Amino acid sequence: MAKTSSVYRNLKRVKMAQKFNNRRQKLKDIVMDKNASPEERFQATLKLAELPRNSAKNRIRNRCKLTGRSRSYYRKFGVSRVELRDMASFGEIPGLVKSSW
Repeated sequence: MAKTSSVYRNLKRVKMAQKFNNRRQKLKDIVMDKNASPEERFQATLKLAELPRNSAKNRIRNRCKLTGRSRSYYRKFGVSRVELRDMASFGEIPGLVKSSW
């Protein structure tokens, strides 16, 4: 089980990324626009740098929905390999069977 502070910190980042998504995207569009003046692009870069770091999507960490484990996360199922194996063993995931021989 992951530390609850790590899980809540990540949830805070998810909410902040959703909140600042529109502002961040507009500024990025200005920065990437080659037809805009260099001064305008530079000002957009400065405003982008003023936004909180945790509002960036790449700071969000994929975590297991059940345990909060950050490593070996399966996007398709939303859980870590440990929980996926347990769920497959008990038949809790339709169409997934743990192999044994």
